[in-house]
Amino acid sequence: MDGSVNFNRNWTEYKNGFGNLNGEFFIGLDKIHEITAERRQELLVLLEDFEGNKTFEKYDEFAIGNEDQQYQLHTLGDASGTAGDSFSFHRGSKFSTFDRDNDGRSDKNCAEEKTGAWWYISNGYCQYCQLTGTYGNNEFDKGVNWHRFRGSQYSLKTAVMMLRPRK
Repeated sequence: MDGSVNFNRNWTEYKNGFGNLNGEFFIGLDKIHEITAERRQELLVLLEDFEGNKTFEKYDEFAIGNEDQQYQLHTLGDASGTAGDSFSFHRGSKFSTFDRDNDGRSDKNCAEEKTGAWWYISNGYCQYCQLTGTYGNNEFDKGVNWHRFRGSQYSLKTAVMMLRPRK
């Protein structure tokens, strides 16, 4: 939202959550797993660029594994919205942080290289979206980006991920 919270954090911080509920915030991977394991959820991603353009992408199902499964993005349903689907490429990926490399690549640690934790992919580029990158960093794939909306060299002003029970 404003870059006041550093999202380039370690595994434990992502596991437990961090930030301020009234500002920039990450609920924690353990809580996301509990919420998505308890009941079917859908995911809404809200995005805004610095020109005031707002867009969204909704996934009709979303669930991640537990810590033993490295919080694998094992369920990501059909996408709809105006942002364009950039997240489905990450389906099946495990969560990586700079201190816990689960991206399946032997040549690099995507979380370290891209300056943020995420569900990185093992083939081709590390990502097609990353909402935990460095705020305001417009270097290729290092900012808060959504490839199908503003591309990989545009760090977004606002990115929000929200879960709700599926109807």
